[in-house]
Amino acid sequence: MDLPLPVEGALAQPTRAQIFAFLVERRGAVGTEELAEHFGLHPNGIRRHLERLLEGGFITRSRVQQGKGRPRDSWAVSPEAHPGGERPRAYSDLAGWLARAIPAKPGRLREVENMGREIGCELAPPSGEDPAEDLRDALAALGFEPTLERDQGGFSCRLGNCPYRDSVRENQEVVCGLHRGITVGILAALDPTAKLTHFEPHDPDRAGCLIEVSGSKGESS
Repeated sequence: MDLPLPVEGALAQPTRAQIFAFLVERRGAVGTEELAEHFGLHPNGIRRHLERLLEGGFITRSRVQQGKGRPRDSWAVSPEAHPGGERPRAYSDLAGWLARAIPAKPGRLREVENMGREIGCELAPPSGEDPAEDLRDALAALGFEPTLERDQGGFSCRLGNCPYRDSVRENQEVVCGLHRGITVGILAALDPTAKLTHFEPHDPDRAGCLIEVSGSKGESS
């Protein structure tokens, strides 16, 4: 996927841009110590960069209890993150051309969704204790700006942004079918007991697509 370019705000600093890109690629929460080790920095140094990214609204912080010690910070891409920057135009053009090249016929749509499931399994972050939050984090890292809601039957994610909007304009059935498959694949890797019960595409320019899941161990108790 195309990563946001570090052109303004907290992402103007190269190390912070690299940290954000790393979190985008991980598509899940990462601890301070792991980040410090990965970037070869002291935990205090990496924490200063993380605080700036947090202030800029690019990431979120949660506290994870491990043993009897103090809770440790865990960092993930914010669902509201919408970094500035222009992506290389050729990639957007290529995605649109590929969407136009695939006919929206039942057999091809099944093939596209099945391929999406394989891709989703590859994109899924390590499974944590809460599949609902893990799915939200994965969708946030992909640029969908998801909002998580829980109920007694499961949970849902309302998507506030469509990072595929240019391609959707070319062939919505194919692109949304691929996205549905990716969502199913991520969900299957995170929680095999969960079931995607509703996938509602909307106008890509207005977003608001809805994903509903039931039977997950991440549902409300």
